[in-house]
Amino acid sequence: MARLAYLGTPALAIGPLEALVAAGHDVVLVVSKPDAKRGRGGALVMSPVKEAATKLGLPTSDSLADLRGLGLDLAVVVAFGRIIPTDLLEEIPMVNIHFSLLPRWRGAAPVERAILAGDERTGVAIMAVEPELDSGGVFASASVEVGDKSLAELQTELSALGTDLLLPIVDTWTTQRAPLMAQEGTPSYAKKVAGAELELDFSGSATAALRTVRLGRAFTFVGPKRLRVLAATLADPLRAAPGTVVGTTVATGDGALELVTVQPEGKGPIDAAAWRRGIHGDSPLLLGREQGTHDPASKVGA
Repeated sequence: MARLAYLGTPALAIGPLEALVAAGHDVVLVVSKPDAKRGRGGALVMSPVKEAATKLGLPTSDSLADLRGLGLDLAVVVAFGRIIPTDLLEEIPMVNIHFSLLPRWRGAAPVERAILAGDERTGVAIMAVEPELDSGGVFASASVEVGDKSLAELQTELSALGTDLLLPIVDTWTTQRAPLMAQEGTPSYAKKVAGAELELDFSGSATAALRTVRLGRAFTFVGPKRLRVLAATLADPLRAAPGTVVGTTVATGDGALELVTVQPEGKGPIDAAAWRRGIHGDSPLLLGREQGTHDPASKVGA
C-alpha cells in the first residue's frame, strides 16, 4: 500500500482516483482546482474530482503547498490543469496519466488534437512528471484506434485504459519500480482548443468539419443566432455552395455533412429533421456567420 496524493480536476480523472482507493492505497490528500462560480446566481461549484473525493471521504485542497510534509510515497496526476513547481517535483515523485502516445501531443488538449489531426491511433502513457512539459520517461503505454469516436467516448476509453496501466505501477512503487523508457521521436504540442476553432468551416472538407463536431462543442450560425451541431455524419456531396443546407444535408467545399442533432441558441438539443421542419420547411438555408436564408436559384446548383 502506497501513501499517495492525487492531483486532478475534470470528470475523466475520477475513475483513476476511485480505482486507487478501491485498491487499498492511502490517498491522504486530493488537490484540485478551486471551486468556480457557475450559473446566473454565481454559486460556487466543486470540480468533478473534488466532488468525487468528498463523496469518498478524502481530504481535499486547492493548494499545492498542502502537499509538503505529508510523507508521501507518490503523487498521481491526471488532467490537473495547473503547473507544478520544480521544487515540489524535487521533493515528491509524481506520475501522470497522459492521454497520448508521447512524444505525440504533449500539452493541454492531446485527445482533441488527435481527433482534429485525423490521427488513426492515439493512446495513453504513464509518465514521470518532469519540469519540462510532458517530457518525462514513460513507465507504460498502450494505444487505441481513434476511428469515428467522439471526444467524450475516446476520453472515457483512455481513462479506463490509463487506470489499468497505472495500478500495477502504484502497487509496487514502494518495493520495485517499473523501468522508465525515454520518449523517442519529435514532440508535437497540443495547445488548448480555442473557441474560434470550434466554429464550423464549411468551405473546407466535410471530413474536417466532422472532426470538429466530434469534439462536442461545434457551432455555426443561422442568421445572427448560434446553432450548435452536436452530431453529424458524412453524406453524399451536394451541388451547392458551401454552408447550404438542403433538407438536413450541408454542402461543404469537399463533400457534405448530414446533420443528426443540433441545438439552437437558447433551446435544448433537438433532432435535426425536427429543427429543419421549423426553419423554413424544405427551403434551402445557408449556415455561417451573419448568413441566413437565401435565394435557392442563386446559391444552389441544378
